[in-house]
Amino acid sequence: MAVVRIIMNAFIMAAEIAAIVGLAYLGYHAPFVFAGVTVAVCLLYGLRLEYARLSYELPFYFEAGRSPRVWFALLVGSGEALFKSLLAGVAALFTFSGTDADRLFLVAIVFGISVYLGSWMLRSLSIGLGARPSRWGYFRLAAPLGLIFSAGMTGLAMGGMIPMPSIGELGLRVVWEFPAQPSIEQVSELVFQLKQAFDNFVVRALSVFMPVDVARVLGVLISVNMLTGFVSALYASVIAGAVRRGEEHLP
Repeated sequence: MAVVRIIMNAFIMAAEIAAIVGLAYLGYHAPFVFAGVTVAVCLLYGLRLEYARLSYELPFYFEAGRSPRVWFALLVGSGEALFKSLLAGVAALFTFSGTDADRLFLVAIVFGISVYLGSWMLRSLSIGLGARPSRWGYFRLAAPLGLIFSAGMTGLAMGGMIPMPSIGELGLRVVWEFPAQPSIEQVSELVFQLKQAFDNFVVRALSVFMPVDVARVLGVLISVNMLTGFVSALYASVIAGAVRRGEEHLP
């Protein structure tokens, strides 16, 4: 029996890694499909979770005996789920859309690592504290996983593995090289380079008032790359939930 359990655990771990690799592959090769899948998953996930959360929270916000009806929770929960799904979809699209294949490949690797770490954290919380991965991970892990992704991108930029153009260089490219009717990929590539230039500018500005290392840490915290944490947290909660369900049914 112990041998069977070990084999099944290994199979579950392999399936978890395969799912994460598949997500990164989909984002790298089909960013529009990935963004659409992200919106759909987040909306379906959110409709159930937002309603469940509001059902518990309404007595906290309203006087006893005067809580709104079920339709209020459904209306507000649906609105929040829709907003969060659109936000996650936009973040997913701009994370993986672009024209620099080498840069996008590195983005896929960092994204996969952040999702795996998020799934591992949720699994640990579930085993140790009985946390529910879906409820705990849904947008609650967005900040820490966004930080992991942002730190990874900053490390790649500092290592010279992804470009970090100046605002002046980008201005010249927009004037002389950018087409009059750009594609979504070209706009996304420009947005990414603007994000990198902005992050670099923030670090330089902060380094005037504090040590460079401290400025870099703060730059990671306020980077636009933090938004990708919304996408990482969503998929980490989905994968961790599936892993825990599989482990609970082991013999």
